[in-house]
Formats: sequence, structure tokens, C-alpha cells
Amino acid sequence: MVALPLVAGGCASTLPPDIIASGDLAASQAGVRPLRYTSPVSGYTHRVPVDPKPWRDQNDAQSPEGGAS
Repeated sequence: MVALPLVAGGCASTLPPDIIASGDLAASQAGVRPLRYTSPVSGYTHRVPVDPKPWRDQNDAQSPEGGAS
């Protein structure tokens, strides 16, 4: 009795419904924007390593008091 729902569920159809595409896609009224090439490195900015600034000055500049200790 316990296995009966499992056996019955295994016989159920799990196929998705058939979807038929229209054969006349050229006459479709859907608007499609043309593709435009964009280079993957178009926003690249060359940067060189720099020495770190003193952390205390950076921290004080970002404090709510505006640098007052």
C-alpha cells in the first residue's frame, strides 16, 4: 500500500506539451534592434601601482567630523 503511489506516479506522463512554432517568421511584426559591436576592452584605463598613503590621513578625511580628532 505504501509503494502504490510511487508506482502510479512513475507511470504518469512527464513530457512537456508540444509547442508548434509559426513557420512564417519573416512576416512577423516583432521589432528587433540591430546588433552593435562593442569592444570588451573599451572601458579599459591603464593604471600603475602606487605606494599606499598613510592610513590615518585617509581615515581622518572620511570621518564624519571632516578630519577633526
